[in-house]
Amino acid sequence: MTLFAEVRHPSSAKAPLALLHGFGGIGASWAPVIERLEPHQPLVVYDLPGHGRSLDAEGVGHAGVMAKAILADLDRRGISSFHLCGHSMGGAIASLIALRARDRVASLTLVAPGGFGPEIDHQALRRYGLAVEPDELAVGLAAMAAQGVAFEAAALDRLAAARRIAGATDRLMEILQSFLVETDERIGQGTLPLSSFSDLGIPTRLLWGTADPILPVAQAKNIWEGAEVALIETAGHMLIDEAPDRVAVAIRAAMAEG
Repeated sequence: MTLFAEVRHPSSAKAPLALLHGFGGIGASWAPVIERLEPHQPLVVYDLPGHGRSLDAEGVGHAGVMAKAILADLDRRGISSFHLCGHSMGGAIASLIALRARDRVASLTLVAPGGFGPEIDHQALRRYGLAVEPDELAVGLAAMAAQGVAFEAAALDRLAAARRIAGATDRLMEILQSFLVETDERIGQGTLPLSSFSDLGIPTRLLWGTADPILPVAQAKNIWEGAEVALIETAGHMLIDEAPDRVAVAIRAAMAEG
């Protein structure tokens, strides 16, 4: 099965923006940000392997495996140059795509990306990954966001529909296990080869919430030299919902340089 992606406003003259959601999400999760981008921006909005309509697609595994699958899919679609934005796990995948195909990535925007340090609240991710019904998903998402953030009912319903597909939560647990590592009897996440990014040469924007309960904001300091960093005060991990204006601004700024 091939990867599912919603393609909007395809253009032969303008490089598309590929959007990669986080663990447990779906491509539709980007809706608050997409609403704030240019109306005719070409987009390739993925359901990542093992998620949503890509549940049984090839490439289920850790970020490196998924990066390879996304690149292969972009090749299949004939997309030679593209802008890239990823949130959380999608940020780790986007980083690896940029590292492996730097001549094709016009710009890179990372939103609270995974892989920048070992610390991670894996228990919160597990609870979220096992949630199915809208009320359960709301609780799981609230644990990852700043206090008081509300999630739209329609978005919760879309996500619940994806979780109700047979085998969906089992696949998420498989993916979660693939990027967790145990060191000195403590469970953390695998980390990116950050020293390899020092000469990346791609316009890069990094956003992180200062109150992120999943990935500590201190990991933002591990970004390579030359990247523009914006820390969003009091925001949590779910910046697509908590600060969609800031995310859209960062994407537009990165694309303007690319």
